[in-house]
Amino acid sequence: MRSQILIVDDEKSFVRSMTFALGEAGFGARSAHTGEDALNALAMTPADLMLLDLRLPGMSGMDVLAETTRLYPDLPVVMISAHGDTRSAVQAVKAGATDYLTKPFALDELLHLIRSITDRTRMRDELDYHRKRTANSSGLVGSSQPMKALWQTVQRVAASSTGRILLLGESGTGKAVVARAIHQQSPRAEGAFVEINCAALPEQLIEAELFGAEKGAYTGAHQKRSGLVALAHGGTLFLDEIGELPPSLQAKFLHFLENGDYRPVGGTVSHTADVRVVAATNRALEEDVRSGRFREDLFFRLNVIELTVPPLRERGEDLQELLDVFIESQAREEGCRPIAIPPETLERLCAYRWPGNVRELRNLVERLTILHPGQPIRPDQLPAEFTATATAETPVDAAISLDQQLQHTERGMILQALEQSGGHKGRAAEKLGMSRHAFKRRLQRLGLT
Repeated sequence: MRSQILIVDDEKSFVRSMTFALGEAGFGARSAHTGEDALNALAMTPADLMLLDLRLPGMSGMDVLAETTRLYPDLPVVMISAHGDTRSAVQAVKAGATDYLTKPFALDELLHLIRSITDRTRMRDELDYHRKRTANSSGLVGSSQPMKALWQTVQRVAASSTGRILLLGESGTGKAVVARAIHQQSPRAEGAFVEINCAALPEQLIEAELFGAEKGAYTGAHQKRSGLVALAHGGTLFLDEIGELPPSLQAKFLHFLENGDYRPVGGTVSHTADVRVVAATNRALEEDVRSGRFREDLFFRLNVIELTVPPLRERGEDLQELLDVFIESQAREEGCRPIAIPPETLERLCAYRWPGNVRELRNLVERLTILHPGQPIRPDQLPAEFTATATAETPVDAAISLDQQLQHTERGMILQALEQSGGHKGRAAEKLGMSRHAFKRRLQRLGLT
């Protein structure tokens, strides 16, 4: 992607020639003729480097440099001075400018300086990225107290000999990330980390997926296949949505947990696998046990070590860190400049309850990066539910119409039900005593889709 250069100079002929020359050299170039316009341009679209004239109408070049250094401390600034202003240019470097050029200068001199600076910046950014990647190699992002406590527990559990771990938490909190962190921090890290979502496969295929199948064991089984249990031998098997495991398979899985033995579908010979099993659910398994949907002995066999992953609304201090990670990752994925989150937009995000937790935040960053690449995100560019949150927290004025008051109350009830249901629309509908279709119609009418 081309580096973007902002040229700030009141000599329009000079700016036109510089814009053309930089474009021919493979750079993107924009221009501003006053200091105020330059700051507005940076607020709208970030730049990789700024060429700044010392003498400008209105704000001086030194004033623009001071404000730019305060607002964008990582932005390289090259000061341009007229002949005889060298002393001022040196003062500008001491005040934070990266370098300076004295008019008139050769184009080759300018291009060499720009390439040197942009190469250094790119190298610095890559080093920062690899440092962050190393620091966050566990995948667990956040320095809030709940995340510090979770990380300490993950390290203790990972190093232990326990082979059965149950992860609890609302949908979207990152239970799969925690499971992978447990694997990476354990003596089994050299082995495989194998994941299966029990809710994503048809009931008749889950057993074959887990334990494998002999040729001809069922329609379509044209050859012998190994199961995920065999693949995870010596490593970790992660079962997401364990509450969705079919009752017909729960007894067989309990047998495997007790002694490591299993038999492929259609097989006559038992096999053994040494795996650490990490199971996760956003359901209240105790209620499923009481209702008979989940075996009590299987629940207790799984629940040797229990970890609860905190919801995002209890990790407010982590929001900025998560945003930084997701914004950088998504910009790299889309091949564009990262979006920026100004303070007024961050305030709106912090006030939101995040019923979909970290997954919802990641999806939001993906959406905003695709729709507004490289731009600062205004509050009005956020989805409707963020406006709804702000509205729900505003006291209802007595002058508001009855319809508006009812809509306000209905919106609050729906948001609360979604939050309590971990973002699951079907369960939220059940809590409110309405059908799933009626619930969806209300979501659409209230702009909460």
